[in-house]
Amino acid sequence: MVSQEQRRRQLAREKFLRQQQRRTSARRKARMRNSVIASVLGVVVIGSVALYTTGVLKNDKDDKSNASAKVTPSASAPSKAPDPCAKPAAGPVKKLSWKKEPAMTIDASAKYTMKLATTCGDIDVALKTSAAPHTVNSFNFLAAQGFFDHTKCHRLTTNGIYVLQCGDPTGTGSGGPGYTLPDENLKDKSLKDNVYPAGTVAMANTGQKHTGGSQFFLVYQNSPLPPSYTPFGTISESGLKVLKKIAAAGENTGGGDGAPNATVVINKATVAKS
Repeated sequence: MVSQEQRRRQLAREKFLRQQQRRTSARRKARMRNSVIASVLGVVVIGSVALYTTGVLKNDKDDKSNASAKVTPSASAPSKAPDPCAKPAAGPVKKLSWKKEPAMTIDASAKYTMKLATTCGDIDVALKTSAAPHTVNSFNFLAAQGFFDHTKCHRLTTNGIYVLQCGDPTGTGSGGPGYTLPDENLKDKSLKDNVYPAGTVAMANTGQKHTGGSQFFLVYQNSPLPPSYTPFGTISESGLKVLKKIAAAGENTGGGDGAPNATVVINKATVAKS
């Protein structure tokens, strides 16, 4: 029979064994945990190094100093053709405005011509005085006031319609003399099948009737347009060559409608009775 002392010693030994087992188990778990942590830390360190070398964790200073190395160089843009036009004559654009159309001062039965002395060459225009007397009278008045002098031709179209637009002292496409003109000569015999032929000079407008002002366009190639723009002149052969030179230089958007690449400035506009 087991004595009480023997029983106490046995229980103590069993307790000690259980403690040892728990400690051994705890150490094993700790080793496994540390191993996992070490593995994770290794991955993090390796990943961090990889991220750093690819630039993700670089600071702003690094980013700025290495910006050129990070950007993939793009193909160089094609060089623009040389400007075919000369430098503009010195002088300011006059800021002039009137409340109403000028009184009729021209002889509607006579012949008049307009000369646009531009930086790209002279453009001579035979005016259709009897067919568009209000328009020709207005141009005679504005030219005498120096309204067109030193103004840029602000728009060139090279797709769909083929025109150079001028006559806006602001160079924005929204300027004018302060008054509007009636539409004229919309049944001109030159306008066939809704086409304004090359060599035509016609009035620009807002798209509404009788809204012409000072802006006009010069057609350098046949252009399909509705007969809504007063045709009031015909460009000389030499003037048409100047226009084609301007058109060959293109416009600044690349989309077929923008400011001309050529520096087209009207140094002086004159209207004379011929």
